[in-house]
Amino acid sequence: MLKTLSKCIRDAKLPAILTPILVICESVLEVMIPLVMAALIDKGITLGDMNEVVKYGVILLALTAAALFFGVMSGYTASRASSLFARNVRQDMYYNIQQFSFGNIDKFSPASLVTRLTTDVSNVQQAFQMMTRITFRAPAMLIFAFIFSFGVNAQLATIFVAVIPFLAIVLAIIIKLSYPRFTQVFKTYDKLNNVVEEDLRGIRVVKSFVREEHEIGKFGKISDSIYRNFTKAEKTIAFNAPAMQIAVYTCIMLISWLGAQSIVAGGNIPGNGLTTGELMSMFTYAMQILMSLMMISMIFVMLTMSKASGDRIAEVLNEKSSIVDGEKNVSEVADGSVEFRNVSFRYSEKAENDALRHIDLKIKSGQTVGVIGGTGSSKSTLVQMIPRLYDATEGEVIVGGVNVRDYNLDALRNNVAMVLQKNVLFSGTIKDNLRWGDENATDEDIERVCRLACADEFIQTFPDKYDTYIEQGGANVSGGQKQRLCIARALLKKPKILILDDSTSAVDTKTDAMIRKAFAEEIPDTTKIIIAQRVSSISNADLIVVMENGAINDAGTHDELYARNDIYREIYDSQTKGGSADE
Repeated sequence: MLKTLSKCIRDAKLPAILTPILVICESVLEVMIPLVMAALIDKGITLGDMNEVVKYGVILLALTAAALFFGVMSGYTASRASSLFARNVRQDMYYNIQQFSFGNIDKFSPASLVTRLTTDVSNVQQAFQMMTRITFRAPAMLIFAFIFSFGVNAQLATIFVAVIPFLAIVLAIIIKLSYPRFTQVFKTYDKLNNVVEEDLRGIRVVKSFVREEHEIGKFGKISDSIYRNFTKAEKTIAFNAPAMQIAVYTCIMLISWLGAQSIVAGGNIPGNGLTTGELMSMFTYAMQILMSLMMISMIFVMLTMSKASGDRIAEVLNEKSSIVDGEKNVSEVADGSVEFRNVSFRYSEKAENDALRHIDLKIKSGQTVGVIGGTGSSKSTLVQMIPRLYDATEGEVIVGGVNVRDYNLDALRNNVAMVLQKNVLFSGTIKDNLRWGDENATDEDIERVCRLACADEFIQTFPDKYDTYIEQGGANVSGGQKQRLCIARALLKKPKILILDDSTSAVDTKTDAMIRKAFAEEIPDTTKIIIAQRVSSISNADLIVVMENGAINDAGTHDELYARNDIYREIYDSQTKGGSADE
């Protein structure tokens, strides 16, 4: 985990290095202050020598000002270093997520990735800031205070040595008990984010079914779970403060008792026992040493919390995409031909059954192919093999005469346009959304593909036409309008293969027929693979594939399938009821 996260330091390296240097300078100055105070008391105030009072007073002010300067600068550099580090972690995580295949994304839920990018990164950022500043300040203060206290009075300084083992044992117990609980907390955060995301995405459904109280209850249960886990962890950590207080007051009592005896025995005369000023400096060193120990304990507690976050971040950073550019790195797709050779696929190694089983299928370039079948027959899974959204577990998928595993991914996907079942539009104008297909597309290009997708007719009714702003997720357009915009966006890629995954289900049959007619006339050389629930959408296709339970049940033209295939005939008859498929 540390090795992985250390790669994200980069431009935070300079302030991260400067911070410990500044902190050590601050610590040295702070431990010198008690010695100056002791001299001020013993040589100035006790003896009534004002020259000595002024002399040591000026030195004391100078040391304090210098310590303040180094403290402020170390705080600035620590904050800058941690901010840069957190920025780099987020960027590296987000970049790596963008490279993930669908298989990688399936491994992490979206809610979990959001938690890792936000809460976990914030925890690691705080830990990094603490490590660059307090992690150096506390040990430096501890060491220097030990050295100076032994210089004042070695006998009293041994009291500090006796306290450290006690605190170390307490701290070890706290860390061992609290770490598993913090780990559980962050897992529960994933569930919380998942509930929030699901609720907000489906807020219209929630309100239409009057399920607000149900959703509030779900949120409340998970929120209570976080509260309970955090409470358990914090109860464990709470033992840290009493342990520190016991150590502090024990040290003060022993120093007071033994110091008073030494002062009485020596008559408060420098060089003859302990003086009042030296006793005061020992009290200060006691506080500095024990405060350092308390800071060290806080560091361990914070690191315990952040370790769970760091491990989760490292999981994302170390995850490598299961789909990468082929070794041959083929950059040209010759044509839109597609062939499946004994293809089987399962979503994970743990899956009991294959989602696709022994698929053999040949599609010629420029053909229109329809895919139909019942829900769960793996129609969408089949076409996702073509642009390598998933890789086949067994067999080969051939596009343009080349195995898809041999292609450069960008080259392959730029030649395969896919309109998914879940149509997604992004915040921005209609033009902005369409230019995802081709960022250099002219207004004429955009209008042409919109006419092909029958989208121009409703865009022209908007006051701002193609400059109309689309809300997040396309909330301000209808389902059918969203589908047509997504089809137009795909056409703007000028693909050799166009895949429509049930992407005209929300448009009326007349518009659906117009879109199919436009495809046949305007893009005849493009291979069109249409997944549909409506027979009318694929009845005129050159080839229709009937899917059942992850396998091809049959393939042929409409007339051939209607004559020999029970599944296709049943679907056709149930939808047409004896009438025409286009009615």
